[in-house]
Amino acid sequence: MTKIWDPVRIGEMNLPQRLAMAPMTRDRSTPEGVPSELNALYYAQRASTGLLITEGTQPSEDGQGYLLTPGIHSAAQVAGWRKVTDAVHAAGGKLFIQLMHVGRISHPDNTPHHRQPVAPSAVKPAGSMFTFGGPKEHPEPRALSTDEVAATVKDFASAAKLAVEAGADGVEIHGANGYLVQQFLSSNANLRSDRYGGSIENRIRFAVEVAKATAEAIGPSRVGIRISPGGTFNDIVEDDARALYAALVAALAPLGLAYLHVVHPRDEDWARSFRDAWPGALILNRPGALFEARQADVESGLADVASVGQLALANPDLVSRLKTGAELNKPDPASYYGGDAKGYTDYPTLAAG
Repeated sequence: MTKIWDPVRIGEMNLPQRLAMAPMTRDRSTPEGVPSELNALYYAQRASTGLLITEGTQPSEDGQGYLLTPGIHSAAQVAGWRKVTDAVHAAGGKLFIQLMHVGRISHPDNTPHHRQPVAPSAVKPAGSMFTFGGPKEHPEPRALSTDEVAATVKDFASAAKLAVEAGADGVEIHGANGYLVQQFLSSNANLRSDRYGGSIENRIRFAVEVAKATAEAIGPSRVGIRISPGGTFNDIVEDDARALYAALVAALAPLGLAYLHVVHPRDEDWARSFRDAWPGALILNRPGALFEARQADVESGLADVASVGQLALANPDLVSRLKTGAELNKPDPASYYGGDAKGYTDYPTLAAG
């Protein structure tokens, strides 16, 4: 039986165990989207987890939605990420930068360019966005033209090249949580009538083109993709979710990507279908679950790797704590987003006493 502490090979990486740090937005980059020494320390502290998947990182100016999120489309951002990757590698970890274009989940007040958000269609999402001026309703986005969609695909590929230039071991395409890739998949955010809208074949096209272009840019063994089947976060509706994701996974499977990262759909049979359909490494994120449940996912063969979010956020030395049965630090939700070292790099470790 496979154990969570057994080594595993994903893409070109030999990992010491079957845990990964899940991507988590922390809003602590500079206003220009440049990672800092503080970010480098945060990730390096958690390097013993093995594979670290970073917070969502915009592949272009229009990809930003939240305050103080990092980018990977400028020379300064590449230099900032180099500090992070060097620190993580020096501490023995591996790092994939998650490429996240937020699409319509944005607000002009949060970006340096102050432009209207872009999306598959001009459909305003429900809810609000936190800005320096407080919560504000999401504005109606501007629909991308067909040519602009193709240009956005190229943005992902370009960002992937810059991520590798910055020393990252690879990139994860964020196709989950209601952001741009999932907006194209959805039946409420995507009302297009061109080759990117309507049928399932058309709605998965953007995701597949992004994956192909990114894999061609840096090699498929350096590319993962994250999906949240049937997820409703950020006002997403997927009326035909099972058929939609079956088609998407079937189209992605031949690309030879490093991994598929699945947010558990809260249906065990449906979750098992992804394992059965995916020929490569599968990372499973089971939100809110105890470590024992994640361990069981690996031991049952449902996942090759289990990703953890809050556990890694609050416990830089998570692996040591789990292996020794030590008490786990409790996360502080008040310090999740924005701020300084408090609730970011000041969680205690066993070694520090």
